[in-house]
Amino acid sequence: MLKNTIKSLSVAALLAASAVTASAADYTIRATANSNENDEDYDGLVVFKNYVEAASNGAIEVELFIGTQLCSNGAECLQGVAEGQVDVYISTSGGASGIFPYVQVLDLPYLMADDRIAEHVLSGDFTRTLRDMALEDSGNAIRLMTVGNTGGWRNFANTKRRVANPSDMDGLKIRTVVADLPQELVKALGASPTPIPWPELFTSFQTGVVEGSKNGITDIMGMKFPDAGLQYVTLDGHAYMGALWWMNNEKFMGMDEGMRRVIVDGFYALQQATFASPKRKSIKAYEDFVAGGGDLYVPTPDQKAAFKTAATPVYDWFKSNVTRGDEIFTALTDAVAAAEADVNASRAADLN
Repeated sequence: MLKNTIKSLSVAALLAASAVTASAADYTIRATANSNENDEDYDGLVVFKNYVEAASNGAIEVELFIGTQLCSNGAECLQGVAEGQVDVYISTSGGASGIFPYVQVLDLPYLMADDRIAEHVLSGDFTRTLRDMALEDSGNAIRLMTVGNTGGWRNFANTKRRVANPSDMDGLKIRTVVADLPQELVKALGASPTPIPWPELFTSFQTGVVEGSKNGITDIMGMKFPDAGLQYVTLDGHAYMGALWWMNNEKFMGMDEGMRRVIVDGFYALQQATFASPKRKSIKAYEDFVAGGGDLYVPTPDQKAAFKTAATPVYDWFKSNVTRGDEIFTALTDAVAAAEADVNASRAADLN
């Protein structure tokens, strides 16, 4: 009897403590990702939640909604951010391009050479330029907080043959999303772009409706595409899979400066987590791909340069056809040049 009474009192005390903690939060942030708990986006949100709640001493509470509980796609979710039903949302560039078409600059091929360059660029003023543009075009409703990663690098994969040179792409039917830029890239390389919904891709490989795709290795292995015949991957690294983290600007600006600092630092921690997560997860994915008989090819520097040359028309298309494309293309290429100078100087200093 006494034991049960003590147990009841302990439960009551815990519930009371929880109620006090909940009521102590001055701000509640509703954050969503249309993914799952195995995704880099979730890793980033967990780090963000832990940092923000601890650094604010409980003044900020972060509620996570993973999947489609709050909204189901980029357009719907960004509208939710603008209207305040969603406080934080992560999108790919494709998911945000309907509202901010110039974010597709992140999909332009072969502009950033490796992780060090990409992470340097996305941690600097280029992201602030994107933020200013998005704020202007959304009437100060939607704020870009940071750009992380979601899946590593996009590479070409196919069911037919090893792709070592651009000419090896000739005639291949490559799956793309329903967006102009990736289709322009595939056409520039001599292949045939074929828009296919993601859930239909496995069957499309099996039936030959498409013969290739442009995905990261974790997506390829997570969806078991090798079982559908996808046996050739070329590590051309044509695009860094950027993840854009958006926040309702009124919610952010409504906090005092100290709490805004916590949020900013929280997004820095989130960004670092998403930079790291795909690197770790890709190790086993590549191992499993090769162990299953997959052909993994790394282009030589000359071959990679040939891919970039073949893809050059896509840059002109982007600058001419995408709203504010020329402006953001210049911002990115300037940021890449500065990053290359900084990183190469650091490398040189560390070699001696």
